[in-house]
Amino acid sequence: MKKNTVHTGKRKASIARAFVKPGKGMVYINNKPLELVYPKLARMRIQEALLFAGDILKNVDVYCNVKGGGYMGQANAARVAIGKALVDYSGSNALKNAYLEYDRSLLISDVRRKETRKPNTHGNARAKVQKSYR
Repeated sequence: MKKNTVHTGKRKASIARAFVKPGKGMVYINNKPLELVYPKLARMRIQEALLFAGDILKNVDVYCNVKGGGYMGQANAARVAIGKALVDYSGSNALKNAYLEYDRSLLISDVRRKETRKPNTHGNARAKVQKSYR
């Protein structure tokens, strides 16, 4: 088992930082217990990272701070950070393999980001001003 190290997860504009320390099995997202995270779908996405931990989770507390983006991007960023932190804390290769086999995005952040806006566009990055030839 390792010392407390901070692990990050990213998704779209959201950035999550998670760390694990010995405790009673509590999980906190932005200083609120996981049970108070709303909507339920976001809570379930975060809980996916906890299901595989099993006995490891009973002896530790997980703290996660998330900022930026929307609620679903924050949930996905938090699950990546929590997954990385639990694997690093336990040092378990079996847990790492279980995460990778179930869903690779539990340990690896999604690299896709918003495309930057271009000149002479309106609305989004690719919509151009219509041009007339006649």
